[in-house]
Amino acid sequence: MSPSRVPLPPVAHLGFGQVRHTRLRPSAHAFAYDTFYALLPMRQLAAAQDARAHAQVSAGLAINRRGWLSFHDQDHGDGRGPEAGGALAWLDELLRREGIPDATGEVWLHTYPRVLGYVFKPVSFWYAHDGQGQLRAIVVEVNNTFGERHCYLLETPAWGQSLQARKVFHVSPFCAVEGHYTFRFFYTAQQGIARIEHHDAQGPLLLTSVSGELTPATSAMRRRALLNYPLLTLGVIARIHWQALLLWRKRVPFFRKPEPPNTFVTR
Repeated sequence: MSPSRVPLPPVAHLGFGQVRHTRLRPSAHAFAYDTFYALLPMRQLAAAQDARAHAQVSAGLAINRRGWLSFHDQDHGDGRGPEAGGALAWLDELLRREGIPDATGEVWLHTYPRVLGYVFKPVSFWYAHDGQGQLRAIVVEVNNTFGERHCYLLETPAWGQSLQARKVFHVSPFCAVEGHYTFRFFYTAQQGIARIEHHDAQGPLLLTSVSGELTPATSAMRRRALLNYPLLTLGVIARIHWQALLLWRKRVPFFRKPEPPNTFVTR
């Protein structure tokens, strides 16, 4: 039976796994890269009042300060810092504005941390629970390489369930802004998986997933992340452009970037 919440103790975790991407048309193209990500209990982090409690929840991950691996509120949402409530306050405001005032339980954020102070986050996932601990909403926060950001709001989700949202935001010049996404999310005490499919009028076009074996962000796990992925951010950006070059060489059609959508959130 699938859990109704992220089934983990409320401390920062790291997920070590892979990003996979498969294009089905007009030319087949696929790749897989090893990676890692952070999974953060945002309300627990906000509730930790003293340095000792904060260190226990963050598991040593630097929060809003310099560090080998760090998380900064300003990298998400509307860019507000911790003095204005940070990214969690932004998310709560977004959900209330969208008619979801009851997501008052834990909020887990699946995202890339900064590595050596730098980061680019193609996509982050916010898993918001209600006061009884049940999964209430998922916000998919997407960034493109033009510095633009858009959110897809998935209301009343369930683990393993297919969830859809109309595609309205430009991500790749090799995909038109049309069709829809199908999302599926899976969590156990050992592993987290997010899957995204892009469908157009002809059917499935892109199949993407990010998976990771989950472990608390101990000193040993942070060393493992740094030793294995010291240039995570540069690697993400370099691979985006390398894969674009390969698609161009395969003569996959190119689409110019349209204007961003008028609204910041798509339900």
